[in-house]
Amino acid sequence: MKSALSKSTIYIVLSAGAILMLLPFVWMISTSLKASNEVMSMPPAWIPSEWKFSNFAEALKVAPFDRYFLNSVIVTILSTIGELLTTILAAYAFSRIQFFGKNVVFAVLLGTMMVPSEVLLIPNFVTLSNLGWIDSYKALVVPWVASVFAIFLLRQYFLGIPKELSYAAKVDGCSEFKFLWYVMTPLAKPALITVALLKVINSWNAFLWPLIVTNTQELRTLPVGLSAFTTEAGVKYELLMAASTMVVLPMIILFFILQKYVVAGVARSGLKG
Repeated sequence: MKSALSKSTIYIVLSAGAILMLLPFVWMISTSLKASNEVMSMPPAWIPSEWKFSNFAEALKVAPFDRYFLNSVIVTILSTIGELLTTILAAYAFSRIQFFGKNVVFAVLLGTMMVPSEVLLIPNFVTLSNLGWIDSYKALVVPWVASVFAIFLLRQYFLGIPKELSYAAKVDGCSEFKFLWYVMTPLAKPALITVALLKVINSWNAFLWPLIVTNTQELRTLPVGLSAFTTEAGVKYELLMAASTMVVLPMIILFFILQKYVVAGVARSGLKG
């Protein structure tokens, strides 16, 4: 009886938390379908009196969202591929290869996670400016092709893979790189999907960095493009919410498709540390 009551309490608390998390998304979708005179009405209306699906078409005309979408796709794909490559190589080195100062280097890397990203904005901007990369795809992609958190996550996953596989592969004449590519990488599929999904979401939703390093419309990404709905005359909330819905929806769908891999990747990465 006590156990059943405890489980019921947990389910109630989790359900309440889920509802609170969903409310902003429900309000965003609801507002995207409202008329302009109904957006700020009091008391607020959760269900529009008139469903304005035309808001989505109008939102696409405010700014060149086709270009923003293409830029977001390019930046997301390139940065994700780059991070996966650097993460796989670094995680394998820290988990399987013995070299002088490995633990010290890894501890220093973990220490960098405590540095707020805002602190690095000016140094990174100055560096890219000296390289002449401002307002280019290189500025949007290169600084984010490595992640200490991703390396840590994959390293923990690699540590959970039996070392006997490595010994057997070496007996068969397999090199370190072939063992990594043909054995370790396929076994780490859940962790790699987790790393990729987190990177895709972060790159797709990035706002501050693309805003700083781009000067022209041709290189703006979707989150930066949403600022087009804020003008001197005010904010067109119904169009802003319509555009925001189109920006957020792909990530929500992607997460629901891959969520089982994310759970498996995070769970397995905590087996050894």
